[in-house]
Amino acid sequence: MSTENSKFKDFNFAEGELLLINKPYKWTSFDVVGKIRNSLKPLKLKVGHAGTLDPLATGLLIICTGKLTKQIDTFQAEEKEYTGTMILGATTPSFDMETEVDETFDISNITEEEIYAACKPFIGDIEQYPPAHSAVKINGERLYVKARLGEEVELRKRFVSVPEFEITRIALPEVDFRVVCSKGTYIRSLISDFGKQLNNGAYLSKLTRTRSGNFLLKDAFEVLELVSYIRNKKEEAKTQAEV
Repeated sequence: MSTENSKFKDFNFAEGELLLINKPYKWTSFDVVGKIRNSLKPLKLKVGHAGTLDPLATGLLIICTGKLTKQIDTFQAEEKEYTGTMILGATTPSFDMETEVDETFDISNITEEEIYAACKPFIGDIEQYPPAHSAVKINGERLYVKARLGEEVELRKRFVSVPEFEITRIALPEVDFRVVCSKGTYIRSLISDFGKQLNNGAYLSKLTRTRSGNFLLKDAFEVLELVSYIRNKKEEAKTQAEV
């Protein structure tokens, strides 16, 4: 693998590196962290991510190593941008495709004008509840653990900011969108509330994080691409040491 690609360089993972990763579909954010941490062995380094992506989401995940892990909270607080697709006319308990459809609605009378207009109430500072199937902790326990056990979940309202929310394609029941939002915004909740705004239902079918702060998805590594590069560099260093 050539180092002429501007993304690749002689990393100093111990001092600290900020790595932009395109999280694969159905991988957890922790899966990505674990894969990179394992590739760095025998180095025992701190590795962490700045902002969880749901397993069914893809896109930009910021990974920090070594001393740079101390700045994770700073990176995590940055504004985010997402693109995605919702399905109108149905709901799921998890607000996405993790769970089966539990209710359907007639969408035959919904106009494109109404869909575009339904964005407006969600632009600015808004209140939302996290999904019951989320990683939010209540009394030290993840909500999704309670939800999967069928236990009643007490949801607590949170305040977030959505500077931009636009519809980019309508092909009912699919609707594509783009969102710019603050830390802590649940896009699944936003889409569920969007459906309610239309006196209907909606759930998230696809989501990609395209930006976090000034960092862009187009500059990100594929996980296995980076892991392969790290391992190749280790083998090169080992071979040189043996000469």
